Amino acid sequence: MTEPDPEVLELAHQMFDLARAGATDELAACVDAGVPVNLTNDKGDSLLILAAYHNHPGTVAALLDRGAEADRANDRGQTALAAAVFRQSPDSVGALLAAGADPDAGGPSALDMARFYDLPEMLRLLEGAR
Repeated sequence: MTEPDPEVLELAHQMFDLARAGATDELAACVDAGVPVNLTNDKGDSLLILAAYHNHPGTVAALLDRGAEADRANDRGQTALAAAVFRQSPDSVGALLAAGADPDAGGPSALDMARFYDLPEMLRLLEGAR
């Protein structure tokens, strides 16, 4: 097996950092220039999952607009929708649901998260999408 190119690895790390920071315009420009919108890290976290987990609804929406898979799960079975529910972000939840994210996808699912953490507003949003 060949070693990954250090410059490619550095670019990937920068993309994940942009998603975590909510640097929407910069990340969107990179995706528009050819960075895969469904790029994942060594834990299976996609740019979308990281943006949702770090509570950046604008970045979530921009990635979805560029074709990010709304239901893609990481290696632990977590989805961007579950992350957005955990962070109690109605804007991210709404964008994900509008893009077709399934409240029952993943494990624990977004619905499981809303019930377990007793998040009635999130539960209403999820159940309203069914």
